[in-house]
Amino acid sequence: MLVRYLKSKGIVAVLLILTSCADTVKDDYVEQTVETLYNKALIEMESENYTQASISFDEVDRQHPYSVWATKAQLMSAYALYQTNNYDEAIISLDRFIQLHPSHRDAPYAYYLKALSYYEQISDVRRDQKMTELAMKMLNEVMVRFPKSNYAQDAKFKIDLTRDHLAGKQMAIGRYYERKGQYLAAINRFKIVTEKYQTTTHVPEALHRLTESYLALGIVDQAKETAAILGHNFPGSEWYVDTYEIIENKKIQRNKKKKTRWYWPFK
Repeated sequence: MLVRYLKSKGIVAVLLILTSCADTVKDDYVEQTVETLYNKALIEMESENYTQASISFDEVDRQHPYSVWATKAQLMSAYALYQTNNYDEAIISLDRFIQLHPSHRDAPYAYYLKALSYYEQISDVRRDQKMTELAMKMLNEVMVRFPKSNYAQDAKFKIDLTRDHLAGKQMAIGRYYERKGQYLAAINRFKIVTEKYQTTTHVPEALHRLTESYLALGIVDQAKETAAILGHNFPGSEWYVDTYEIIENKKIQRNKKKKTRWYWPFK
């Protein structure tokens, strides 16, 4: 009677499909020991089958959520995602690990891997530098939270690189404004480099570009003062030689074998 009613409503076929799907899901799910699942995931990781390894480590966490291996699997899954350049998913997994296990002995690595997930996404200096800023923020957090960890020193090195990258972005914008004759806008960008990124490799050029821009605006005294700062701090720099030439309005012979060191009285 019930079947006849369902048949009349066209529901029997739907029920059969749903039942079939349920059986398939049930067949696919095979409960295994935590050791078996974890070892399987490790083998996939060692074979560099990172996508499947991440899935397998997630299965450890799903089937045995309260085991010690589940905690390890969460971190390993994030690492596998990182290896496949799936940085957004890796960051989500790492945030979950940090939230669930803030005092875990592997927490420093979780923070470091999250920082790397941002760091690897640093784009060309001509593009938006949001990822660079996030990378620097997370790398700094690694240093502050875990100063004695194995990751602090590398984090410091990468912070220097990210700062150099951010300075490079300011230089690219400043050069663009200078080419367009928008010297005040250019000066603002170059001053950011000299004031905010003093330890980067871009400072000598920034001082030279500032000198150029001041001269273009007719601010000769400021140009000479900036050139003097460049000469005092970077006497062996090629930018220093270029600055000497534009201040004195004459070419000088450069010795390629030996660093040129010039001093001159400003007129």
